[in-house]
Amino acid sequence: MEKIPVLAVVGPTASGKTALAVKIAKEYSGEVVSADSMQIYKEMQIATAKPDIEEMQGVPHHLLDFLPPDVSFSVAEYAARAHQVIAEIVSRGHLPVIAGGTGLYVDAVLDDLIFAKIETDEKKRAELWAFVDTHGAHALYERLQNIDPESAARIHENNVGRIVRAVEVYELTGMTMTEHQKNSRPKESRYRSLKIGINYKDRSILYDRINRRVDLMMEKGLLEEAARVRSQPRKTAVQAIGYKELEPYFLKEEPLEVCVERLKQETRRYAKRQITWFSRDPEILWVYPDVQSEEEIFCNLKRAVENFTKV
Repeated sequence: MEKIPVLAVVGPTASGKTALAVKIAKEYSGEVVSADSMQIYKEMQIATAKPDIEEMQGVPHHLLDFLPPDVSFSVAEYAARAHQVIAEIVSRGHLPVIAGGTGLYVDAVLDDLIFAKIETDEKKRAELWAFVDTHGAHALYERLQNIDPESAARIHENNVGRIVRAVEVYELTGMTMTEHQKNSRPKESRYRSLKIGINYKDRSILYDRINRRVDLMMEKGLLEEAARVRSQPRKTAVQAIGYKELEPYFLKEEPLEVCVERLKQETRRYAKRQITWFSRDPEILWVYPDVQSEEEIFCNLKRAVENFTKV
């Protein structure tokens, strides 16, 4: 069977993935498929840096803004939806362009992972959420670190929904999520992929971009958005970076400027974890906007994409 060509633009938060993916999609009749574990949720425009109409520049975007904030969503469910969306894009004669920083989502699709079906146990899940309510999210994260350090390393401590699921899987099956995922790889993927990574040789430039993005988020109304989302049931989305860090302000425990600085720090840490994830992949073609001109970057990418699409 002829493999389906899929292009992916990956990298840390605030690196410029959306703009690059849109530029490539416009050049090669592409449609963008989001691979962001938080942009799937409604009502979370600002905290998740969800692209707006202007940023999309008329390019169709998929797998954005379709779930209520209190609904858990597994990587297996994401992959199933992404496969369907990619098939629809290809049927229109367009190039699928995956764009996002959730490495597990990208790998699940491009490696065409087959996930063993692990049923959800509502009683066990309620027990774990009650543990979070009583002891705090960090205590459950520490349990995961002891059970499955590899999963703990790739799941952000704020993503309590995924932490709950990882602990639930272990306690139900006796196998860690990492073990299940290692057993999930099929012999061969239905896709052939070109992965483009965007990063900065000078890490301080990326961190400055993150700091500026947080300031802009505050100007756009992040505080008001966080106030709305925190009124939702306390699951999944309310733990996104950008909300949890502001919680001490709402509880009158800390001044706003302290919370905003912590938000910047947590976002920088998250970017570092994303870089660690993607740097393990030898197939990624990296571009560096701080040492390459925009013209040089796109000239090199044009050559790579055209060679890729000709195959």
